[in-house]
Amino acid sequence: MDKSVLDISNYRDKKVLVTGSAGFIGSHLAEACASLGAQVTALVHYNSAGSWGMLDKVPASLRGKMNVVAGDIQDAEFVRTIVADQEVVFHLAALIAIPYSYIAPRSYVRTNIEGTLNVLEAARSAGTPRVVHTSTSEVYGTALERPIAETHPLQGQSPYSATKIAADKLVESYHRSFELPVITVRPFNTFGPRQSARAFIPTVISQALVGEVIKLGSLDPLRDMTFVTDTVHGFLRAGLVQGYDGQVVNLGTGATQSVGDIAKTILRLMGSDKPIVTDASRIRPGGSEVLELVSDNRKAADILGWSPQVSLEEGLLQTIEYVRGDIGSYRTDRYNV
Repeated sequence: MDKSVLDISNYRDKKVLVTGSAGFIGSHLAEACASLGAQVTALVHYNSAGSWGMLDKVPASLRGKMNVVAGDIQDAEFVRTIVADQEVVFHLAALIAIPYSYIAPRSYVRTNIEGTLNVLEAARSAGTPRVVHTSTSEVYGTALERPIAETHPLQGQSPYSATKIAADKLVESYHRSFELPVITVRPFNTFGPRQSARAFIPTVISQALVGEVIKLGSLDPLRDMTFVTDTVHGFLRAGLVQGYDGQVVNLGTGATQSVGDIAKTILRLMGSDKPIVTDASRIRPGGSEVLELVSDNRKAADILGWSPQVSLEEGLLQTIEYVRGDIGSYRTDRYNV
């Protein structure tokens, strides 16, 4: 691999589309692209309030450099218009909350599967030079082999993960059938500033700041936690790499800790002795819970020259600082699905 090709300064003046820019990772990725001088089109989901989601929290100096477009990934004609003329399409738009996928699975089919199909069709029609598709470690289900390599069997243990498996397979088919220049990145559990209380780390932090106890679901699942800036750098490098079309690449640290142990680390860093209690309403159905996720990240190192740079504790400290400064955005008296 010619590492000079993966110099992220090469994004300067490059036309880049980021779907899902209103989300946690998407807002960080759009911000990073803008900071590198790319011509960024940032897609946010249309809503009557005019909210741009987490993109509203990006510094105004960088947000002002983006062309923010509101629309719906489910609208094929609309998607075709925003994909046209783009040099790199980062496809992150998705419904990702696992608990909500138990309640409204059809909406996940429409967004995660049909939305991905719309992006693929638009990119095929436009001759887009690079599509970076976002998968998730949840497609692996509970680890059958450790660490989890990209060849690990895919197991649909929730409606969410099933729709992401389907989306991944659509991407694979478009590469095989139409030679679409796409690469799939499969982040493990990303965390950091701007993440909502849907995720357990900001849930712990926000409850520690204003609550009496820390309410969580199962404390036993093992998770591979990757700080958001590391995940974003993996995306950026995947957008530049040549010669690996159709490949899937894990983005994870290769280390794992239990949800309970991570929660205890957060409380230690915050100087809090609030008790952790199990809330039955937050526990997944038994067959749906993914008990262990730990990545094999050697492929990312080999083809992207990527490795995580931010330690768990360093990332937690940055996240604690962010949540403390934005505590008004967190509803700590309810279970956020």
